[in-house]
Amino acid sequence: MMAEENKSVWANSDSDESSSGTSSSRESEDELQCLMADDTEEKLYQSFEEVKAERESCATNAELAGSSNMQAALSKLLTENEELRSKSEEMLSENQ
Repeated sequence: MMAEENKSVWANSDSDESSSGTSSSRESEDELQCLMADDTEEKLYQSFEEVKAERESCATNAELAGSSNMQAALSKLLTENEELRSKSEEMLSENQ
């Protein structure tokens, strides 16, 4: 009994679709537009992810450059500190 009802429902839906060709055509157009919109959205998302990754890469490169500059400045300060310490020790030994 249930199988006959299912067959009847399928038969009715098939006949409805075939009797209204424009409706089927319109549904196909709508489906195509949805697929195209999904494809466009996916491409935009991929582009966004690529730009985001490139931006993060640039930020990392900038941080590395900044880190290199800081390392050079620190090295210079350490050298200057050693020179001042040596002078201070010389002055202390002269005063004794």
